[in-house]
Amino acid sequence: MSESTLRIGLVLPDVMGTYGDGGNALVLKRRAVMRGIDAEVVHITLDDPVPDSLDVYTLGGAEDYAQRLATRHLTRYPGLQQAAAAGRPVLAICAAIQVLGHWYETSAGERVDGISLFDLTTAPQAERSIGELLVDPTLPGLSQPLTGFENHRGGTTLGSDAAPLGRVRHGVGNGVGDGTEGVVQGSVIGTYMHGPALARNPELADRLLATAMGVESLAPLDLPEVDRLRRERLAAGRRR
Repeated sequence: MSESTLRIGLVLPDVMGTYGDGGNALVLKRRAVMRGIDAEVVHITLDDPVPDSLDVYTLGGAEDYAQRLATRHLTRYPGLQQAAAAGRPVLAICAAIQVLGHWYETSAGERVDGISLFDLTTAPQAERSIGELLVDPTLPGLSQPLTGFENHRGGTTLGSDAAPLGRVRHGVGNGVGDGTEGVVQGSVIGTYMHGPALARNPELADRLLATAMGVESLAPLDLPEVDRLRRERLAAGRRR
């Protein structure tokens, strides 16, 4: 982290922003500012090379053609890969998981090479997974259930170098029948949860911030409205 400002990379919001996942970058900024930490969101579009010097990165969901554009751009400008190799945290949502894997298949059955930040592959499911998702995290340091809204057809199979983010309590998750949701590999975290995910899951947001700042943990913020949102969404997940 720079001495004065926490820099949050919002990667390719012009093509990887179908489901409002850019809100994750805003949540990180707001939670930093509320702690007296200066923070800014750096927008990285198709017109920009991807810098390797930011403190934390977020990527969102997209459709097939947009995924292809994102994959091409991240291959041409490997700043994200370099940042991850240096231990900087990255949050990848939905289609971004697939782009960051070894390969993914489009809905038309065409296989597209990813950038291999994750040891995983993704092929289409027979049916689309839509609805509330409730997950018990297996990532060390997370103790509260994770909640989000899934909307995808991806069936994601993790390789031996990747671990799941959690186990599905309600919903589908990775969609390959093993009860897993999301992926963790090094400092890179992926999940199929929209919402935005960090608005629903402040513990996960603070873990990303702590990693970006090089500290073990952050004291939680007292935000009753966020607690109400979590109670509502957790209840919706249990009713599914």
